Amino acid sequence: MKRPICEVIKTLPERPHPFPYSHPPPPPPPPRLLHFKVNLPFSSPRSPFLCVLIDSSVRKQFVRTELCRFSGQKIYPGKGIRFIRADSQVFLFANSKCKRYFHNRLKPAKLTWTAMYRKQHKKDIHAEAVKKRRRTTKKPYSRSIVGATLEVIQKKRSEKPEVRDAAREAALREIKERIKKTKDEKKAKKAEVAKSQKTQSKGGAAQRGAKGPKIGGGGGKR
Repeated sequence: MKRPICEVIKTLPERPHPFPYSHPPPPPPPPRLLHFKVNLPFSSPRSPFLCVLIDSSVRKQFVRTELCRFSGQKIYPGKGIRFIRADSQVFLFANSKCKRYFHNRLKPAKLTWTAMYRKQHKKDIHAEAVKKRRRTTKKPYSRSIVGATLEVIQKKRSEKPEVRDAAREAALREIKERIKKTKDEKKAKKAEVAKSQKTQSKGGAAQRGAKGPKIGGGGGKR
């Protein structure tokens, strides 16, 4: 006899929940994308703009560039020609033209399109002035410190060198006198201690030398 369907469903084992103790983790957020429209020369008239999607993390990165040894132009990664001389010195050139001119020993200062020529003839002064940052200079100011007020500090600053030297000599003289006085006091104290010890030693010797009479007569065998 066949059992009803409801009984069959009840007897089936329960499937374990994939996350029995917690909710499933949320999906990771999609990357922030920036929408740019770039006008390219090879674009068709129907689609004059090319849409580019760029991750926002790309903006924080920077490209490390190097300078051409001859022209001074920027060389981006993967570009340029690297030449290593016999003395292990490395030269990086922007293109074969710069490399050829370098090997022909041409001076970049005589070519108008090099950075050295433009710098010598002051061609990019306005651009360099914009790049310079203004430095904030801290103005010095006087203030009172512990043990000396502002008036005392200004008075000492405005003193003449003769007065300052005389005050210094007087202070040194006072220090020397103080040291001499302390030394004399120590010597006097030391002499007093030695004298008292000497008198004590003499009194102890006199007490040991004076002996009293014997009591009980002479002792002997009977």
